[in-house]
Amino acid sequence: MTTGATVWLTGLPSAGKTTIAHELAGRLRAAGRRVEVLDGDEIREFISAGLGFSRADRHTNVQRIGFVAELLSRNGVLTLVPVIAPYADSRDAVRGRHEENATPYLEVHVATPVEVCSVRDVKGLYAKQAAGELTGLTGVDDPYEEPAAPELRIESQHQSVQESAAAVSALLSERGLI
Repeated sequence: MTTGATVWLTGLPSAGKTTIAHELAGRLRAAGRRVEVLDGDEIREFISAGLGFSRADRHTNVQRIGFVAELLSRNGVLTLVPVIAPYADSRDAVRGRHEENATPYLEVHVATPVEVCSVRDVKGLYAKQAAGELTGLTGVDDPYEEPAAPELRIESQHQSVQESAAAVSALLSERGLI
């Protein structure tokens, strides 16, 4: 069986997390690896439906995603998780679950500045927040706690999606996970 691992890509909305994850997943699949992408929006729709955006609900959502990621990873799947996960204690709990089960876990901070994210505004969230139609936007009027010591930090505004995916791939290779 091949070694699984969880790669958790955290960052602000529109930072590039999902785009990088899908680019990397395509590369890994082309190389014959079993890969799953646990997209935060899809998880909210199918596994965490009914949860809001309070701190407690965000924590519950992250723990659910972390459980599924660890389950897949310990069964040989490279699991890419592009999820905001704004609170350090929630991410630390996910890392702890992986450590308890001796499942490799890598945290990647997609450290795109809010000014760049608001221009990208993939889902129109920043525009809605600016128009007063939305509150609780992570990094604007709700906190985002940057990772203190991620295994990798990507500044997506300074490199292409392909370069960002290559950086994550290089980290996986360095750790003997691909």
